[in-house]
Amino acid sequence: MKILTIVGARPQLIKIAMISRELRKRHTEILVHTGQHYDNNLSAIFFHELGISNPDYNLAIGSASHGKQTGEMLSAIESVLLDENPDLVMVYGDTNSTLAGALAASKLHIKLAHVEAGLRSFNRSMPEEINRVLTDHISDLLFCPSQGAIDNLLAEGINEGLHLVGDVMHDALLLAQKKDIQKPKEILGKYHLKEKDYLLVTIHRAENTDDPQRLSAIMEALNEINRKILWPIHPRTRNKLQEYGLKSSGHIQIIEPVGYYEMLFLQRNSSRILTDSGGIQKEAYWLKVPCITLRDETEWVETVQAGWNILTGANTKKICDAVQDWEPPETHPPIYGDGNTVQRIVSILSK
Repeated sequence: MKILTIVGARPQLIKIAMISRELRKRHTEILVHTGQHYDNNLSAIFFHELGISNPDYNLAIGSASHGKQTGEMLSAIESVLLDENPDLVMVYGDTNSTLAGALAASKLHIKLAHVEAGLRSFNRSMPEEINRVLTDHISDLLFCPSQGAIDNLLAEGINEGLHLVGDVMHDALLLAQKKDIQKPKEILGKYHLKEKDYLLVTIHRAENTDDPQRLSAIMEALNEINRKILWPIHPRTRNKLQEYGLKSSGHIQIIEPVGYYEMLFLQRNSSRILTDSGGIQKEAYWLKVPCITLRDETEWVETVQAGWNILTGANTKKICDAVQDWEPPETHPPIYGDGNTVQRIVSILSK
């Protein structure tokens, strides 16, 4: 079977690294990179570090407004599909690359598989929510990470092609832990850190970065917290801080984005993680690190229900209180699969 995989953003690369490796043992895969994340620290380093084959097509779309970017991707992907004529298109997650790939496949009547289907934040103002809802409604195979995701799809009238498989990122994390290729003293020493003696921060979502009031409130909280903070910063977030004239205090160490393995190590050894990333919410849970999510809602509701993730939004006081006073429970139930998600997906595709 000829499968065309479409990716464009850093978190998707972690997922395809796992699935492509197994997929290519049984099928022909054509890899298309839209170029949505084009910065070396957000893209190229992941191809190298995770052993992903070079893309067969790099569309080099780059950054733009949502409409312009999605439209350019749609046109470029359609051309590739017409040339390659695959049996199936696979898309991942909830980015503009996801939606563009899904629309292109649907218009050409090519079977579509969506990995990480059924997630809902129920906030239609989020571009990611629109992307995931539309993609789910035109997909033929929907690979869901949780029963909650299945239930969301059923509630929307989608009742065919649903598969509860778990989360691919859990497979990736378990594999990374087995490799154990980190050099702890070197990494901690590089950033002048001590184990469990720092907070780790990541902020990249438009709802926070593109809203001066929200980003200002988050910065106020980070500046007030009297703890060592390490912040691998997204290029867009750095630009917005400069645009809004926001400054960081001396206890906040801002660094460039890091690779997958180093990021996992920094998460595992932090005392708290403050983030608006969906992937990091899950990784924090699996690594048993308390997570403070700087959003008003999350699609990864199971992490909140388990008590290991708390939503503070961009509220300065709530953020500070969560850092100082909140503790997760002693219980830590397994969620999002058992580490065999990749095998399930490839097995279903092969049938």
